[in-house]
Amino acid sequence: MSVAVQLVIALGSVAALVVLMALARRLPFGAEVKRKLVHVGTGIYAMGLPWLFPDRWPVYMILALTLVMMVILRMPQISGRLGEAVHSVERRSYGDFLLAISVGLCFFLADGVALFYVLPIAVLTLADAAAALAGSAYGTRRFKVEQGVKSVEGTVVFFVMTLLVALICLMFLSDLPPLNILTLALLVAGFGALVEAQSWRGFDNLFLPLGLLVLLEVHSNSHLSDLAVIAVLFVLAIIAARAIGPRFGLSTHAARVYVVAIFLILASVDLQNAILPALVLAAYPWANARTPAGDDFGDLDMVAGLALFSFGWLALGNAVGWNAVQFYGLTAMGLVMGLGTLALRRRLVWVPVIAAALLALRQIVTALNPPHSLWAEPLLVLACLCLALSAAVSAALPDMFFRHRVLKLTILSMILPLAYYALAVMDQGATPPPAGGSL
Repeated sequence: MSVAVQLVIALGSVAALVVLMALARRLPFGAEVKRKLVHVGTGIYAMGLPWLFPDRWPVYMILALTLVMMVILRMPQISGRLGEAVHSVERRSYGDFLLAISVGLCFFLADGVALFYVLPIAVLTLADAAAALAGSAYGTRRFKVEQGVKSVEGTVVFFVMTLLVALICLMFLSDLPPLNILTLALLVAGFGALVEAQSWRGFDNLFLPLGLLVLLEVHSNSHLSDLAVIAVLFVLAIIAARAIGPRFGLSTHAARVYVVAIFLILASVDLQNAILPALVLAAYPWANARTPAGDDFGDLDMVAGLALFSFGWLALGNAVGWNAVQFYGLTAMGLVMGLGTLALRRRLVWVPVIAAALLALRQIVTALNPPHSLWAEPLLVLACLCLALSAAVSAALPDMFFRHRVLKLTILSMILPLAYYALAVMDQGATPPPAGGSL
């Protein structure tokens, strides 16, 4: 297929999305139904992208144009009523943007493996829509999620629909034994249902497909006994979070979201590389208890921030081919340092102790990592600078972190690792070491 033909199809795809939204707006349904019709239509189209284009660039162009169009549709003076089919639901949500971003990341990270791309997008497209519509129409047993509510009935429908989608995809897109297929499908359905039930502001459009992709990539070839152990540990973690979470100042909702985050971290990286990110989750409630922030749902924002920079480093490492796990750890370490400094706002004498402990922990983690991930070492000076920057800014300007604490600390913690990573990659040249991309 020529470049010109692919370009025409890509531009036609974006035009078709506009037509779909225009048609959905005219249908005699409620706002939620209209939104889900657009969601299903775009999701079904997205599932066929690997087979529609022989090259990758048209897919990324479609997603970029879609994101631009979504920004325009959020401007009432420009869009008029066209954006009603997407943005008329009365709740704060970034779901439309996150859907496009997730499709792009899944397409990239799947690296041509159909199962890793199709199954997550199919679950996001079909199960999510079925759960939302069933919950709206038949939901009677409600539970609180941030500023909104969800229903037990919708969650059950999501679990059943995800189980069916997973079974079909695993049977046709893999050669796994039947018991492995059943166990993995149950694990996918259980994890997916928990993510969907605890999501907020449309973050399920990000956490759900990327979480399922990571789960499949890491465990699709695991032994049956390993899958069973993972399933048992997942259930026990949910029970433990419900019992222990309130003791650390977490709401029931936040405690369950923390389980999802820790599960994703453990599925994405080796155990030693999960320590620093897990400390971020522990440091936030500590800092918030000692120096309260003005954010209504900061603990949930912390999970969102951790997920975003985790998937960001994963995508960047895969894109350029140079393993990013050490820089991922530096970002997490900077976040812990910033949160710890805010927690010790009136006892800053203890800040050097936290810094020393983090440096010692990083040295242990580094010693346990495989050689291919240590291509940029030694990074001890950079680690000290990251800690110093986070501590200095947090100590000097604590009031700056009263609002949007997670966002500001995440940006602060990313500055030095991201800049040094870019310089180090340019200095190393074009040929990365084996297994250089993933966390």
